[in-house]
Amino acid sequence: MSAARHAFITGSAGFIGFHLARLLLEEGWQVTGYDGMSDYYDVALKQSRHDLLRGYEGFTAHEALLEDAETLMEAVSRAKPDVIVHLAAQAGVRYSIDNPRAYVESNLIGTFNLMEAALKVRPAHLLMASTSSVYGANTEMPYTETDKCDTQMSFYAATKKANEAMAHAWAHIHGLPITMFRFFTVYGPWGRPDMALFKFTKAILNGDPIDIYNHGEMYRDFTYVEDLVQGISLLMDAPPPAPDAGAAAVPGDSLSPVAPWRVVNIGNSTKVKLLDFVDAIEVAIGRPATRNYMEIQPGDVPATWANADLLRALTGYAPQTEVTEGVAAFVAWYRDYYKV
Repeated sequence: MSAARHAFITGSAGFIGFHLARLLLEEGWQVTGYDGMSDYYDVALKQSRHDLLRGYEGFTAHEALLEDAETLMEAVSRAKPDVIVHLAAQAGVRYSIDNPRAYVESNLIGTFNLMEAALKVRPAHLLMASTSSVYGANTEMPYTETDKCDTQMSFYAATKKANEAMAHAWAHIHGLPITMFRFFTVYGPWGRPDMALFKFTKAILNGDPIDIYNHGEMYRDFTYVEDLVQGISLLMDAPPPAPDAGAAAVPGDSLSPVAPWRVVNIGNSTKVKLLDFVDAIEVAIGRPATRNYMEIQPGDVPATWANADLLRALTGYAPQTEVTEGVAAFVAWYRDYYKV
């Protein structure tokens, strides 16, 4: 019997990292998780996620910051993973206005440390999280991976675009296969408290008003978290080939001509109006929200919408969970977790 494959996941106590780790553990993988347990949001929620993962025999956890290069290198070297998935980051568009240094330290320095560690063990594939926010001021939608992305509107997005450029150079210089995946408004059970769905649900249940920016004229490609991690897990087995490998062309591919590097959108390929999203929350909770309409916030983009054809071409998979279904699952989880 062959040994279980081994994945090293940064951000394993985070929203997406937790879901990916759990999926892989259910599929028989060995998973080493690495998370800094920063206090950007409730650490108890992160601990609850890690505690669930510790219930699997194949899970090992390390709690340290990405900026701790020595500890990160030691953890990666000990794991000797087949695949590394880099999900840890300082998240949040609005927080990047107030505390940009946190994004430099985690998203730039931390990601560099991870890339150095990956070079030492040379996994078959390194996958790293980017974001739909890198599309910035682009107005032509749906967004495709080959669109020019030079007009980021938040410092968070700028650091993620920098990660893509760093990864491309690393793949070119060292021949290490790297896939960047761009998320589109991920939501679902175990979500982050700074996300709209979490804040809206909490406020409505408490009888508090909710702030709706740009007077509701916002559109997002809401992607259910379990769909997202299924896409990531399938991409793990689709590393970008070297430029001289003679691989068959994939329609609309973003594959670099000089490096084993590509970028892939993971989105639902559906543009949903924010007010329809709020309607779904109200239905799931069973009561209306008190709506406080406001101007758009600095750094926000009015719309995102993914073209996910490349994901389908590479993996045969496309996210498809409807917003009403995904929102209902989150509300059920929230009520159970917080006993409300």
